Amino acid sequence: MPEHDPPAAGTANPAPAPRRASFEERIAVLCMAALVVITLLNVITRYLTDQSFAWTEEISIVLMVVMTLAGAAAAAGRDAHVRIEAMYDSGSAKRRRRLRLFSAAVTTAVFALLTVLFARMVADEIRWAETSMGLGVPRWWFTAAAPVLTAAVALRSLIWALRVWRRPPE
Repeated sequence: MPEHDPPAAGTANPAPAPRRASFEERIAVLCMAALVVITLLNVITRYLTDQSFAWTEEISIVLMVVMTLAGAAAAAGRDAHVRIEAMYDSGSAKRRRRLRLFSAAVTTAVFALLTVLFARMVADEIRWAETSMGLGVPRWWFTAAAPVLTAAVALRSLIWALRVWRRPPE
């Protein structure tokens, strides 16, 4: 984050404008809320009846995957992925730019490859009419979001790389 001059004596620090949540962040929040509700219902049901809902495990796994990929896409769009700050901050502006470009290129390549692999998996599930074990519904209903979200991560990372590339070196 860029450093700012401290406010003059006797003046209040103006509050920064709130950042609007991205589409991916909203998806992640909805998935988390659904996970909480499903888990709570399952806990209450187990406590009261010593039985559990069979469908909660499948749905929970899908929601966690979607939440993770949506969060990764949001992080890629803000260059907020985990990195070794000591190595990153200790270098020159030119080095930081190169590291950002390298990181974005690798992230884009990995998630583009994952998009292709997930798309093939979904196609195979449709082709072979695989069904889920707990609910007996087509498996691709659960996995169809994966290639879309991995493509979103790759796209967000590519857009970030283009922003860094176009910005003049410091």
